[in-house]
Order: sequence, then structure tokens, then C-alpha cells
Amino acid sequence: MMLSHRVGRACHVLVLVLCLSAAEDFDWSANNHDSFYYGTFPNGFSWGAGSSAYQTEGAWDKDGKGLSIWDVFTHKKGKTFLNDTGDSSCEGYYKFKDDISLIKEMNLNHYRFSISWPRIMPTGIRSDHVNEKGVKYYSALIDELLEHNITPIVTLYHWDLPQVLQEKYGGWQNISMINYFNDFANLCFERYGDRVKYWITFNNPWSVAVEGYETGEHAPGLKLRGTGAYRAAHHIIKAHAKVWHTYDTQWRNKQRGMVGISLSGDWGEPVDITNQKDIEAAERYVQFYLGWFATPIFHGDYPQVMKDFIGKKSAQQGLGTSRLPTFSSQEKSYIKGTSDFLGVGHFTTRYITQKNYPFNRGSTYFSDRDVAELVDPRWPDPGSEWLYSVPWGFRRLLNFIKTQYGNPMIFITENGVSEKMMCTELCDDWRIQYYKGYINEMLKAIRDGVNVKGYTAWSLLDKFEWDEGYSERFGLYYVDFRSKNKPRYPKASVQFYKRIIKSNGFPNQREVENWKTKATETCSTSNQLLAAEEQRNTAANILRLIHDPLTSHMEMVTEVVVPTVCTLCILISAVFLMFLLRKRN
Repeated sequence: MMLSHRVGRACHVLVLVLCLSAAEDFDWSANNHDSFYYGTFPNGFSWGAGSSAYQTEGAWDKDGKGLSIWDVFTHKKGKTFLNDTGDSSCEGYYKFKDDISLIKEMNLNHYRFSISWPRIMPTGIRSDHVNEKGVKYYSALIDELLEHNITPIVTLYHWDLPQVLQEKYGGWQNISMINYFNDFANLCFERYGDRVKYWITFNNPWSVAVEGYETGEHAPGLKLRGTGAYRAAHHIIKAHAKVWHTYDTQWRNKQRGMVGISLSGDWGEPVDITNQKDIEAAERYVQFYLGWFATPIFHGDYPQVMKDFIGKKSAQQGLGTSRLPTFSSQEKSYIKGTSDFLGVGHFTTRYITQKNYPFNRGSTYFSDRDVAELVDPRWPDPGSEWLYSVPWGFRRLLNFIKTQYGNPMIFITENGVSEKMMCTELCDDWRIQYYKGYINEMLKAIRDGVNVKGYTAWSLLDKFEWDEGYSERFGLYYVDFRSKNKPRYPKASVQFYKRIIKSNGFPNQREVENWKTKATETCSTSNQLLAAEEQRNTAANILRLIHDPLTSHMEMVTEVVVPTVCTLCILISAVFLMFLLRKRN
């Protein structure tokens, strides 16, 4: 489908629909998707990389840690790819000093990580028990970062709710989570706030609400269609606001830090820019995604289009009230303005068109929007099935945030691309291209006047990718999960990103092209080292199978004998077929 020539035309109508009349600095009608800007970022721009506790730490039941909903979810068969779990993952709990040395080697200014709620409060309830071993772990991590002049940016909730709170109260379906989360945050401010100056309350609450309580793809795996996501989001927004006020009243004057939230959002571009319904559908897509959380925090209430559409569909179902909860006037004023900065996680873009869902088939978050998502088949998609490389959408999203929410201070908290391949490949040209394009579009957005202060590459390491297990790799560093020590190997993108940081941008065409050449050269050596290590691991596994026949008999059959026999059968069949063909000729 030839979409680019249609979508690349003037977007003036979209500007009006999205109430973007104040965007004097950004030309929404410009068709400059492929242009590259050579220049540098403002002085003091912060470069970093990120991770999260459940995805990297491992040590799921060590040193007094309590169960999280992800520990329980992944231990149920069929919930993740190949039934993978984060039980050991990158062993980051034990290897954090090694990882900080990688961060230092890249000359990063900041490192974003999350604190596991059940690691420091096993039941999630402060009055039950505070696990001092867990508290000390994060204290040591923070101290190590500061010793190397790396700024810690700490996420309080990156999806790993204590299982006790899920079992007792229903997790984020229950209003009691607001006070429990506030108690947890308050403990973190108390123990770490003298050293941590950037706090993120929630990471991507959209996924928590929709995938945790609507589709059931993520922990806790509930499918409360049409209501669960909205109720969870309502409580999360209130919990965020309460934590912000707690910091503001009790800690800000002493600690001089900032509290924000990290919201994820894809950009939505109308399929047909001359079609009013497509234009409105693209607005709905963004408002139901990013605006769902950003609009209450910056303006005090849900986006009007969400209230209209969900209210209308609720009425069609014969419901007396909307399935979208409401804030009281006191709550609106309490929530409004509760973000010192906005964290933005962004990965991809979609073309959006109008699609009417019949209300009599049952309502869900997705059918409430009345939109259909499309992609251009020419967009690169090296890894996750949902992640297409569309750099120009990043600039558009950032300008949307600028005009919708009063140009807030922005930190890019997640941006990166995965790969999904069986063979090891450290020469990740597609990731270099992705970072080059997206970081350049961010630079253009800063020239447009968007107030972006820092960028976080996602992610530092390959890690557990939720329901996809270890089948998708986002890391700048390759992690060999088959090896007991979980060694890290730099991909070519490490060298490329390092040069962007050193130059604080893109100095000129010749130099940037030279970066890519040098990065590819260095990864060849790393590939050889990794291949040698894999050969050693294979040899060790064979020896283990030979020396331990009783416990390994079935493993030997499935891992060695069966593949060998299958290979021989294929070869024999091929020879036999060639023989028949020759005989026939």
C-alpha cells in the first residue's frame, strides 16, 4: 500500500483537530521524513541507559525477597514464551558492579533502574516487615553509581507488585493500593532520597492496566474486559498523585529532588490526511494511549474524547454510568500538576484509520477507541512484532506533548529496538540505524523548542522480555543466558552510541559515517570471542551428559540423539531423491 505520498502531505487539518494551534515552531505539514540534521545537543544534555528489577536482577527468592506477581505468573505453564522466567535472568543482583563498569565505559551520565517493591517489603505492607538486606542492596547500587559520577534515576514501580497485595486485595483493582504504594515510596524517599534526585513513580502504566487487567497477557493475567484497565489506571493515577504530594510536603525542601512519571506512547498518523474521520481517529489513538494518563496529571481530568466515547458506548450497553471512572472536583485539583518532569517511553508509530466496532459484541478498551492500526510494509521490523522503525513519528509525538501539556521538562526514559533471531549477532546494524534515526529526530524536536533534558537507551542489557521470555533482545550488551556467569558482550551499537555521547550529537556526515564503520569493525572481534565461548559451553554440556548418564539420559535423547537422527534422515532422503531423479532422466 502506497501510504507515504498520501500521509506525507499537509497535516494542517490534523493540527486543528489536535488543538495544536500554538505549535508555531513545528511545521506539521513538512514532508521531511528522510532528512538528517547534523548538529549537537544543548550543553548538559544527559545520556543514559536503563533496566528494570524483574527483567535483570534474578535472585527472585534470595535474601528475604517476597514474591511478586511476575514470579507467580511466570511459574504458571503457558504464560511466557518457552515458559521462561526471570528467576535468574542477568543475575544483576550479584553483578551490579560489573554492569556499572559497563555504564562507566560508555561514559553515560545517568542510569535508570527500578526498585523491586517485594525485595524491600516482602508482603508489600510496611507494617508487616521491611527487608533490610533488600534495602542495603539498592543503597549499595546507588553508592556505586555516585562513586562513578553516574546519576541514578529510580523507578518505584516497574510492574512487579508484591503477590500478597494481589491475592488479598486484587492488586490495582483495589483503592487500598494507593496508600500501600505511598508507604513504599515514602520508605524509598527516607532511605535513598539523600542521594537520589530523580524519581519516577510508575513505568508505562498503560501496560500495567491494559495487559495486566484487560488482555491478561501480563501479570497478574486478569481479563476484566471493558472495566479492569480503566479501574487499574484510575487507582494508579491517584497513587502517583499521592506520592508526588508526599514528596512535595515531606521531602522536597530537605532533598531537593524531583518526582515524575514515565508514560509510553506510540505516535498515530492519519492514513488519509484529507479524511476528517481518520484525522479524528488518529487523535483518539494518541489520547487513549498517552493522554489517558498525561491529561489528568497536567490538566486534572481524562481527555474529553475518552469520556465521550466510553460514556456513549456504556449508554448503548444499557449501563447507568460510564465504565470510565470519574474524578471528583477535589481529586481533579489534587492530581493536576503532580509531575516535575515527564518521562517518555517511545518505540514506534502506526497509521490510524476510523473503524466502527459494534457495541453489541461486548466492549473492551480496544473497541472503545473505534480505530484500526496499520503499518507501512516498508518500515523495518527486526525484532518484536509490534516494533517498526519509524523515526519521524518520535518528533511528532514530542511536539504533541509540548503543545498539549505546556512544554513540560521531558526525559526520554525508554527508546530502543529489539532483535529476534536464533543465531548470535553482535554486529547490530539495524540497532545503529534505529538509534541514529530516533536520536536525530529528538534533536530536531529540541530545535522545535521541545524541552527534552535527557535520553535513556533501552536497554543496557539483553534481559527477560515479559511474556516473550528471552526470545527478544533489546540490549546494547548481549547476555549469554546459557552460561552460568551470564557474561556480557558489547554489540556494535555500544560503540556507535558511545560516539554520539562523546560528540553530544552528530557533528558532520563524514564523521558519523565513520562511526558506523568503526563500530562494525569492533563487533567482529566480539563475535569471535562469543563464538569461542559458545563452543566451550557446548563441549562442557556434552561432557556433562556423558559423565552423568542417569540424570541426563532424556536430555541426551532430546538434545543430541533426536536432532542427529533427524538430520541423518533428511540427508538420506535427499540422496534417495537425487538417485530417483537421475534414474528417471
